[in-house]
Amino acid sequence: MKKAFVTKAQVEEISKKYPTPFYLYDEKGIVNNARDVYKAFSWNKGFKEYFAVKATPNPILMKLLQNEGCGFDCSSITELMLSKSVGACGSNIMFSSNDTPTEEFAYADKIGAIINLDDITHIEFVEEALGGRLPETMSCRFNPGGVFQMSNGIMDNPGDSKYGMTRQQISEAFKIMKSKGVKNFGIHAFLASNTVTNEYYPQLAGQLFELAVELEKETGADVKFINLSGGVGIPYKPDQEENDIYAIGEGVREQYEKILTPNGMGDVAIFTEMGRFMMGPYGALVTKAIHEKHIYKEYIGVDACAVNLMRPAMYGSYHHITVLGKEDAPLECTYDVTGSLCENNDKFAIDRQLPKIDMGDYLFIHDAGAHGFAMGYNYNGKLWSAELLLKEDGSVQQIRRAESPRDYFATLDCVEGFDKLDEIMTEEGF
Repeated sequence: MKKAFVTKAQVEEISKKYPTPFYLYDEKGIVNNARDVYKAFSWNKGFKEYFAVKATPNPILMKLLQNEGCGFDCSSITELMLSKSVGACGSNIMFSSNDTPTEEFAYADKIGAIINLDDITHIEFVEEALGGRLPETMSCRFNPGGVFQMSNGIMDNPGDSKYGMTRQQISEAFKIMKSKGVKNFGIHAFLASNTVTNEYYPQLAGQLFELAVELEKETGADVKFINLSGGVGIPYKPDQEENDIYAIGEGVREQYEKILTPNGMGDVAIFTEMGRFMMGPYGALVTKAIHEKHIYKEYIGVDACAVNLMRPAMYGSYHHITVLGKEDAPLECTYDVTGSLCENNDKFAIDRQLPKIDMGDYLFIHDAGAHGFAMGYNYNGKLWSAELLLKEDGSVQQIRRAESPRDYFATLDCVEGFDKLDEIMTEEGF
């Protein structure tokens, strides 16, 4: 049974100052989870979690993780800038991008970030971007092709993925990079998304550890780190069993001692780049029921919509919903929970069994802390909501204000009509 990390009474108090919809994050949950991750991998002296900034790009939340030892995985120049703004630099930033513009590689190098190459052709591209040289430390992304399968079936299909190099390419890439002055090498791979099994990281680790041994022998490259990337998921559905990060860490250790240590590679650092696991369960979208509709189905309309949380509309993803104050009420009604977009897929839940919902009830949409706010957009002229942090002492801190119409119109570059817009916004107090 999923439990909200906030009560109805707390939300009623919060909404007096910050109207719904808003994102709410649990500081205590975020910090404790980060500490568990580091304990689970404490056997590896060089371990580092590079939080995937794309999951939740908020500097206050990033700072919480940084205080626990995390670095940042970035995929764009703005994410690099955001990471630098919280004090990260050098090897505390991993730049894992694809189809990357020249200026982004140049900026990553300028701040000392570790560049993780997605393709063998990027070697020459980076060399040109950096004025004819390569950094001393670099990484390459590996794609084994085919399907990635575990004991419980096929997990994903790397062969259809646009990311990474083939086995032959990564060997050739290491040789070229070594000849051009790269001294410290890393290997990176992401083979499956949102796995809810303790087997994924250990099995991936085994493949990458064997690859590392082979590459050192083939190329003479000094492999300093192996990046398991992300893919460790969370149980979105209440009947799913959550991952045990300690079991995962132990499974990776067993593969390390079985493969790397006997081959004289017992000093290789293990990196991870988790976003969903680090932040997903500790953020929620809080919204209020404002309409009900009784036609061929029963609908509850809320004041949030897919622009606030697009995963259900885009992927058909399940997000559990708690009606605050009715946690123990019988699930006697079947609803589609909808937003107000002019799109029929704007639904947070379809045929969901929930307690009877009354107008004004608060709905807590679980597991929105990663790839939630970050994937927001402005379709239909909808505005981004506020982000709030529930502190360990029970207080609430606004960590991003709600967007206003003035923000929405700020990038318009036109003269005709803008004076009228400005007049309207001023009249309305924006």
